[in-house]
Amino acid sequence: MDIMETIKGQIEGNRIILYMKGTPTFPQCGFSSLACNLLNNCGAKFAHINVLEEPEIRENLRRYADWPTFPQLYISGELVGGSDIMKEMYEQGDLQKLVDVAMGENT
Repeated sequence: MDIMETIKGQIEGNRIILYMKGTPTFPQCGFSSLACNLLNNCGAKFAHINVLEEPEIRENLRRYADWPTFPQLYISGELVGGSDIMKEMYEQGDLQKLVDVAMGENT
């Protein structure tokens, strides 16, 4: 399977997915740690992909999303952004709303 199809399948197959460095229990950078904390604070159940263990995904996700940095959060198939955007949205209550809608769609 083409790597772009793999990425598309991961994003479409998960209501909330975070491409990050490390894992939620052991993030490998401060930005990924922040992203996980924000999602956890919202009560999100989310999938994750450790881009440090998936170099082909790490390299091609940049092209797929036209977004150069990690982490990258997708909710309901749409790129939300990185930890800076997530933090701003969290502070404004918008991240919680997106999470609530996505998790509601899952039931």
